[in-house]
Amino acid sequence: MHETDVIAVMGACGPERAMYAERLSLATGKPLLPASRLSADDPAAQAAAFLPWLDLGDGVIAEFPADASVLEVIGTLAEHDNGLQLTGVVCIVDAPHLVDDLRRETYAGAPDPDETGMPRTRYTAHALLTVQQLEYASTIVLVNWAGLSTPDLSITMALVSHLAPSARLRLHQEATGPLPAAGTHRHHQEAPGWVQLLNGEFAPHMTDSRISAFRYENVRPLHPGRLTALLDERIESGQFGFVVRSAGFCRFATRSHTVAQWDHVGSMIAFSPVQVDDGMTEAEGLLAVGEDLAFIGLDLHHRALRIALDETALTDDELAAGPAAWAEFEDPFPVWQVTRSGE
Repeated sequence: MHETDVIAVMGACGPERAMYAERLSLATGKPLLPASRLSADDPAAQAAAFLPWLDLGDGVIAEFPADASVLEVIGTLAEHDNGLQLTGVVCIVDAPHLVDDLRRETYAGAPDPDETGMPRTRYTAHALLTVQQLEYASTIVLVNWAGLSTPDLSITMALVSHLAPSARLRLHQEATGPLPAAGTHRHHQEAPGWVQLLNGEFAPHMTDSRISAFRYENVRPLHPGRLTALLDERIESGQFGFVVRSAGFCRFATRSHTVAQWDHVGSMIAFSPVQVDDGMTEAEGLLAVGEDLAFIGLDLHHRALRIALDETALTDDELAAGPAAWAEFEDPFPVWQVTRSGE
């Protein structure tokens, strides 16, 4: 089967994204599938179903709406039986509004039928969609950057480089036109900055004294009540600087047999179960508890934030009391739907 090359163009700001996609189409000679022709419900699936039936020659530029998930776009277009080959993910960033986009508190809704086929709506934070589009891009293009001061431009470029160290970062120049996104795109799990930080491979190309990152590790599970207070009263208020992105893995003492993904950007944080080890003995389970987290932000106070995180973990006496006592701790977080081994 002949494969059609696809360059995906994504970004939170519609006018800038559409303009760049059109210019990239003209520069490469590839036809454009604009976001306006894709359904807001499932644009990735619609593009995958639509594109193979068209005579697109050497490929196509596919612009996706702001609410599209880059992970769904990559996963859908990377399937081997759909006649498509993803050759680039270009993320367009409106430089003056980047921090505001990462702080948005609104949510995008999309249909997501449950296991019985009943309709329901899945909500995803706009800020999370924005940061993931950055993290998984092969090329990031900053537009409208000329009005920024030199220090603000330095901060913006360093922040983008910390969030997506593997991406090519480019300042859009009207005179030179868009940069063709060449080369086969591969969905490496180590692409996001937070993953590289946890893997000990973090090396952003752009730096600024006000942008920093660090890794936090602790072998003890977290007290959910104290964690809530830390997030709501201290991190959210900016006591430790502006934590733009934090992500990784953790355990709540009240759910000690479940590893959870910590996924935070701006004002949004979510925890979701990724592994249940109820098949372990209690002694084995206690060897696997704890946190491995990456923090990226502006004017971060590393030492103070580390101390605050340490204070959120179980004390010596709490740890010695064991899981039965932990189950009685305050836990204000939503209940997780987990599938246990053997089910």
